[in-house]
Amino acid sequence: MSDLIKITDLDLSGKRVLIREDYNVPIKDGQVEDDTRIRVTLPTLNQILEAGARIIILSHLGRPKEGVYDENFSLAPVADCLSRLLGREVPLIKQWVDGIDLGKYDIVLCENVRFEKGEKANDDELARKMAALCQVYVNDAFATAHRAQASTYGVAKYVPMACAGPLLITELKTLSTVLRDPARPLLAIVGGSKVSTKLTILESLSENIDQLIVGGGIANTFLKAAGHNIGHSLHEPDLVGDAKKLMALMKKRGCEIPLPTDVVCAKKYDENAEATIKNIDAIEDDDLIMDVGPETSARFTELLARAGTIVWNGPLGVFEFNQFSNGTRTLADAIAKSSAYSIAGGGDTLSAIAKFDVAEHISYISTGGGAFLEFLEGKKLPAVQILEEAARAWTAMERAREY
Repeated sequence: MSDLIKITDLDLSGKRVLIREDYNVPIKDGQVEDDTRIRVTLPTLNQILEAGARIIILSHLGRPKEGVYDENFSLAPVADCLSRLLGREVPLIKQWVDGIDLGKYDIVLCENVRFEKGEKANDDELARKMAALCQVYVNDAFATAHRAQASTYGVAKYVPMACAGPLLITELKTLSTVLRDPARPLLAIVGGSKVSTKLTILESLSENIDQLIVGGGIANTFLKAAGHNIGHSLHEPDLVGDAKKLMALMKKRGCEIPLPTDVVCAKKYDENAEATIKNIDAIEDDDLIMDVGPETSARFTELLARAGTIVWNGPLGVFEFNQFSNGTRTLADAIAKSSAYSIAGGGDTLSAIAKFDVAEHISYISTGGGAFLEFLEGKKLPAVQILEEAARAWTAMERAREY
């Protein structure tokens, strides 16, 4: 990681600061369910305000249809939560792209940036309009750093000054330091619903880690690859072959991927569905695998106890429903009790950490999901690259002034 321009390098007094945060938080019944991602931004926001600047915040929430307002993806609950946490009103600005009259406010939150056409495609015109809102752009959203979008990449090309926020810098430094020379064995847990979004990461991880545990829908695809009946559980048939190759690769390295030997099933995906523990060979055609069983959890716990470093991204099952949460709860408890250095990242992982109250026992909690995994994979993160370019340009300008 090259040197990046920091907030503390700049005189922010009287400036308008556009800051990209990651407020992609779980919302239920119009309320923020887990405010972890909001709370961690408070020191940065207060630091900028105390420096005499006014703040315009950008964030996304979920995956709405671009160009269409959808109340289900509105950041209104986030604005309410942020107002409460900061102890000052943070209004939500719905129409902001063509300019904002801040009026009496020194901090505002713009409506979901993904409502704007061209955000995901990194549209140049949209990026220019974002840049026109401010004198300084700050990216403090590590979780979106793997995306080259208008609010994470394009805007940084056109602002007078682009810098990295404290959260982003801390994430990069911590992950780089820990992963450069991890205590062995290095064990990775990769859960979630889809293999396709994490397959290249799994392949890359398999070359560097000593043990891999897969969970959720990812594990189902591996179970299918191993010849097990998984009923109509969530999996990706097109990637069964890839899962087989990965299992063979890990076996060749002397490190087999431990698949569930027992699971918790239901007949339907419902928070009131009846949970039944079954041996992996007893799955019926109308079963849905919703969690790992106690035997599997015990085996995973033994592996975790022997680890020197643990990387955790994703749950083992549908932990949001209590009757299917035991696998992820046991995993979280085992990580918390382990003497290994533990790193956890990803939205679902953060929610699980909050639900099972193990945050203080995790060595480092990353706000990133996809960015966290791509960093582990060794990929360059676009949002970081553009900030590095800005830093190089600024350094060259400063040197020119000296002469």
